[in-house]
Amino acid sequence: MDEEYDVIVLGTGLKECILSGLLSVDGLKVLHMDRNDYYGGESTSLNLIQLWKRFRGSDKPPAHLGSSRDYNVDMIPKYIMANGELVRVLIHTDVTKYLYFKAVDGSFVYNRGKIHKVPATDMEALKSPLMGIFEKRRARKFFIYVQDYNETDPKTHEGLDLTRVTTRELIAKYGLDDNTVDFIGHALALHRDDRYLDEPALDTVKRIKLYAESLARFAGGSPYIYPLYGLGELPQAFARLSAVYGGTYMLNKPDCKVEFNEEGKVCGLHQKAKQPSAKKLYVILPTFPTRYLFCCSYSHNVAPKGKFIAFVSTDAETDHPETELKPGIDLLGPVDEIFFDTYDRYEPVNEPSLDNCFISTSYDATTHFESTVIDVLNMYTLITGKVLDLNVDLSAASAAEE
Repeated sequence: MDEEYDVIVLGTGLKECILSGLLSVDGLKVLHMDRNDYYGGESTSLNLIQLWKRFRGSDKPPAHLGSSRDYNVDMIPKYIMANGELVRVLIHTDVTKYLYFKAVDGSFVYNRGKIHKVPATDMEALKSPLMGIFEKRRARKFFIYVQDYNETDPKTHEGLDLTRVTTRELIAKYGLDDNTVDFIGHALALHRDDRYLDEPALDTVKRIKLYAESLARFAGGSPYIYPLYGLGELPQAFARLSAVYGGTYMLNKPDCKVEFNEEGKVCGLHQKAKQPSAKKLYVILPTFPTRYLFCCSYSHNVAPKGKFIAFVSTDAETDHPETELKPGIDLLGPVDEIFFDTYDRYEPVNEPSLDNCFISTSYDATTHFESTVIDVLNMYTLITGKVLDLNVDLSAASAAEE
């Protein structure tokens, strides 16, 4: 094994694998290590035996659930926005050739005891039972404004500077009621709390436009796509990309220690057997991780026929996450098995320019990977000094047919 590298990446989570792939393509010599004996880190997908080992301390799941290898259960449940940043990265790196995707059937909101399809366009707003006839007209005008808005064309701004106008002020202009504001903010813009109302409206408008553009991408019932065989396929695909460009992978390496020189900069990695080092070295480290309900099934190759895998996620605000998740769990009906897991969320506090350590933030409770990719792209720019050009032909990716 070579003992000198430009970059050492610790952990094979999705963020770390995207970075190792991008940096390998750039010609850097990358060593990628993981303490586990499988790819994916906290963003892996587990078969039934692995799931039972992790949560029940046993390798014998109930026989009535079927074969272990028929399951791929995501540990960080998310979907992919069909027009989002992750799709652009997949196309930019040509990682799409390693993966197959399926459009997600629907996106819904639970409101006043009923489940409704989320309206994302002016025409859908007119048909939605979520609003009365006068509210529909007001919502339609709002959606037309959002659809027509072009950040570089002042003619579409209607005299509003969305970098200064708050979301609350923009919504007030259209006279929308609190119920409409709630599903626009949380079901369309996919904000996790209400802080967005007092923040510049530009971010919310961009989020709604992304939702609508993603929805139109495959003319399906939702803005999401999902990889066949589970989200654990994503880090493996980027790991394959890194390997094609000379990246070195080492799994099952729990005893690693980052070494620093007298200046406080990373200079190497200590193992029992070898000590990879470099004249100039970057180390990339992972951190570990509104209610959202996800459901996937046999059609996504993650469960046997007749079985569904459902996830209910949120940012826990108390010491009783089971209670916080109950409204979502109650919508599922009869459940064969249920598992609860919580993650602390971390953000780095070090200064990478001083120690050459680049630490990712934890995964959040959003439905998609937009914040994940933004973190990756920021780290890529800090490491390389370059901004990744993601102006790609989105038609290069497609979703599998039924």
